[in-house]
Amino acid sequence: MQLIDRLESRFGRLAIPGLIQTIAIFQLGVLVLMLMMSKEAAESYLGFLALDPDRVMRGEVWRLVTHVFIPRSFSIIWAIFGTLIMMWIGRGLEQAWSAFRINLYIAGWMAAVTAGSLLFRWPADALFLYQSLFFAFASFYPNEEIYVYFILPVKVKWLALISAALTGFAVLGNPGMLLPVLVGHLNFLVAFVPGLVKQAGHAAKVADRRARYTAAAGPAAAFFHQCSVCKKTEIDDPHLEFRVLASGDEICNVCRASRPAPSA
Repeated sequence: MQLIDRLESRFGRLAIPGLIQTIAIFQLGVLVLMLMMSKEAAESYLGFLALDPDRVMRGEVWRLVTHVFIPRSFSIIWAIFGTLIMMWIGRGLEQAWSAFRINLYIAGWMAAVTAGSLLFRWPADALFLYQSLFFAFASFYPNEEIYVYFILPVKVKWLALISAALTGFAVLGNPGMLLPVLVGHLNFLVAFVPGLVKQAGHAAKVADRRARYTAAAGPAAAFFHQCSVCKKTEIDDPHLEFRVLASGDEICNVCRASRPAPSA
């Protein structure tokens, strides 16, 4: 987009490099702190970080950012695994995109989710941020593989489709989640869906042109030899044998046998 290119040329130096990796490390740090606390202190700490619209309106504005650092899993093993995955995704997206565009992508998500939470009391679930980042990664690297349980290699595009399907089933079970889910993925919908639709349309047009070309060229390309006299090919009679005349034309053995012998 030309607008984003202009913004990047003007404000690109302000971008935070490695933002996804930073968020992942902060999440792991929050989990470690919680594991060192008592249950009551950990719950109070989570309440201090959560996006609470009423408390935000009373001036606790740090909640607009800190809710992103709440870990999705409270298992240290899964948290470490998730951190490694997020850091891998962050490096890949920075290579495909740029730090500025990643910052803009995440800022767009935070703006949309915060507005939904403040205006409609929708939950600000950071799962949607990670999911939108994973979808973005799958759009750039669909054939990259992740070893599920460190054994089974699965391409990223299939994992993204499974994740999208599970979210879709959750919405079918609770239709009230539809708008929060759409808002939670608005950054992906704006940044990638138009390009994916255009790419799919282009691929369909190419396939249609190829099919029409193959249908038109099929009969002419179906044979290799053709007799210049009877116009038969090896398709018409597989037993025909062809020879090349001095003129460069081909002649089948039947027509060659019926030709008059040259005079002495």
